[in-house]
Amino acid sequence: MNLELRQLRYFVTVAEELHFGRAAARLHMTQPPLSQAIAGLEAALGAPLFVRDRRSVALAPAGAALLPEARRMLSEAAALPELARRAAAGEAGRLALAFVTSADYSVLPAFLRRHGERYPAVHLTLREATSDVQVEELLRGRIDAGLLIPPLPDKARQDLDYMKVLDEPLILCAPTGSGLPVGATPIRLQDIPHLPLIIFPREISPALHDAILSCFGAAGVTPVIGQQAIQMQTIVSLVSAGMGLALVPQSVSNLMRPGVEYRALADPTPLVETGIAWRRDNGSPVLKGFLDLLRDSL
Repeated sequence: MNLELRQLRYFVTVAEELHFGRAAARLHMTQPPLSQAIAGLEAALGAPLFVRDRRSVALAPAGAALLPEARRMLSEAAALPELARRAAAGEAGRLALAFVTSADYSVLPAFLRRHGERYPAVHLTLREATSDVQVEELLRGRIDAGLLIPPLPDKARQDLDYMKVLDEPLILCAPTGSGLPVGATPIRLQDIPHLPLIIFPREISPALHDAILSCFGAAGVTPVIGQQAIQMQTIVSLVSAGMGLALVPQSVSNLMRPGVEYRALADPTPLVETGIAWRRDNGSPVLKGFLDLLRDSL
């Protein structure tokens, strides 16, 4: 059974007027075709919608039950053109975004607030993931964009586009009371306590792993690698537990944890880059709006 919006509109008008003549006038038609249309709708539904006599028209039980649903369907149908326009303009829809932990302590919160204000009808699905996982999810089309730490692997460069979002230095994350020099002045790597280094595995984030070790190499220090962890909050938790120290992107200092202190480094450090990647063939207007707003924010 196929119901037409025209039939529902006729039914709602008669239900509101409870008079076929007045309903026909509202619909700018004559009464006989309106009566035929209502009779056809009743036949299709298999139930009378109105109780008629020579003096009055009233809603039958089936008509009373149908009326609110018919109004809802007509309202939703009336909203479809605007919904389609907003979707085509990137103002409504869905976007799946993954992000590395450090982005959650730097650019992500403020940008999500701005995006929500600009595109309140866009539903964002957020997922924390390491850079290598994000690349695989992008290549498989499971996410629309990913805030990650470059570089992109060679296998992904022909399919993914990339834009730099943030550069930030590395800082020291050490257990409280570990013997750091007193004060807030930057500290040299040669002066840090002899504690194991907690670090990202190289296979997960080679750029960050190599940047951290290059800092020690430039300072003439050979660290002893203790624990390895793939999430920033895990690294900070291990430092808090006194299991070692770490070099982390500066934004991670926004993660306040008891038993941890952050210090700037006096040694020159490479900048850790965070950027956003997306599939080159993703023509989603929602993604375009997201990226355009991110460019403006930068």
